[in-house]
Amino acid sequence: MAHVIGVKLTSFIGSLIIATGLGILVLPPSANAGVVVPGTSNPFLAGMPNGSTCCMGDSAPAESPVLVTGISLIPGTAITFTNVTGSVNNDAGVPTSPPDGDPSILVTTAAFEGGNQSPNNIAGFINTPVSALAGVFLGPSLPTANPAPSSIDFGPAGVGTNFLSLDPMLQQAFFIGDGLTGNGTGEVQTFVVPAGATRLFLADVDGFGWFNNTGSFNVTVNAATPAVPEPGSMLLLVTGIVGLIALCRGKQQPV
Repeated sequence: MAHVIGVKLTSFIGSLIIATGLGILVLPPSANAGVVVPGTSNPFLAGMPNGSTCCMGDSAPAESPVLVTGISLIPGTAITFTNVTGSVNNDAGVPTSPPDGDPSILVTTAAFEGGNQSPNNIAGFINTPVSALAGVFLGPSLPTANPAPSSIDFGPAGVGTNFLSLDPMLQQAFFIGDGLTGNGTGEVQTFVVPAGATRLFLADVDGFGWFNNTGSFNVTVNAATPAVPEPGSMLLLVTGIVGLIALCRGKQQPV
């Protein structure tokens, strides 16, 4: 019986080594999700319970941002936003602003919120094109339970909107636009998932009163595939498994 168990264990571990070497077991799942983001999506209601209010007339869930589902948020890896289409309007008119927003109107949240740069402890916009697609990462708790980080300046004197990679913090609203370094062209931008992130919300850039915005965006959110473990890590794993096999064989009793 011990011999049979040893053979089965050896076979199983051998398969485990092969699967691990192929990256089947060590790589977390990756996926993409198609999301529709209404122009009424207010980032400052992210993670807030129903009945919460903000920004001169908005409330949850009517103006809540869109929670992205169907992907794994793995801190330290990057996500991308592709196939971004649609248009919105921030003032009840015909939606004409593309995902990169209207660069002639740059929003700084405090200017519209009575000096409050971080409604519900979510760091607001600085010099960010109105009506652009935006996002915010949250952890598992209410944003009001944690202090707000600083805001990102997306104006010419800050990071701009043509960055190649961005590292947003938890509770920090960030510009996404069409997910490219240019307006409708350029390289795909990457956004690094911050430590502690468990949720990603998508929204629209505005100063106040998202409730009367029109239009929507369509976007595909892509979770990047984490790197395969380095050869040194794989060698340690294989060495340990080989040692386990040898130990099991040594303990087998004669039939």
